[in-house]
Amino acid sequence: MRFLLHLGLMIGVALTLGFGLSWYALSDGRLVGAIEIGPWQAWRDVGVPSPDPYTRAYIARTGGLELGASEGLQFIARTDSDNRGLDRACRYRIDGTTPAARFWTLVPVAPVNGIPIARPDGPLAFISTRLSRAGDGSFALHVSRTLAPQNWVEITGDGAFELVLTLYDTPSVGGGIASLPAIIREGCA
Repeated sequence: MRFLLHLGLMIGVALTLGFGLSWYALSDGRLVGAIEIGPWQAWRDVGVPSPDPYTRAYIARTGGLELGASEGLQFIARTDSDNRGLDRACRYRIDGTTPAARFWTLVPVAPVNGIPIARPDGPLAFISTRLSRAGDGSFALHVSRTLAPQNWVEITGDGAFELVLTLYDTPSVGGGIASLPAIIREGCA
């Protein structure tokens, strides 16, 4: 009887540990295939002809149509630069520059289904060709439910959200990205 109890306990621990690590690898990925630059995270092998097993599982789990390796790279931020979750009740400033890219977009989306959360009759995203920039090429983008100066996208709803930065036709696909914009929480309602 004691043997069966220990056997059942070992099987339970093995299953819990195995499924827990698998879930972590596919949802977070920092240890197995994702690159992280500040609050931004991307899976570097997405779009290559033969990705590693963790990247392949991530693609299958998310079900998204990913960019090819030569087409670009997509970064997702779920937290601000101080590692606090992004909340629609707060006002954020995305500050800095992006790596060299022919074109890029920054879209606030719902975390579960990836649907844009911007006000339907306003701009849905920031687009690199339609921004007000400083003389050095840097920018300050605002994401909030309240009015902000210059580059602003109004978001709707409540709860968490994500920011999706997609760099198109970038030489940085090979992994030479040094920095991405900071996400600064300016205040919450």
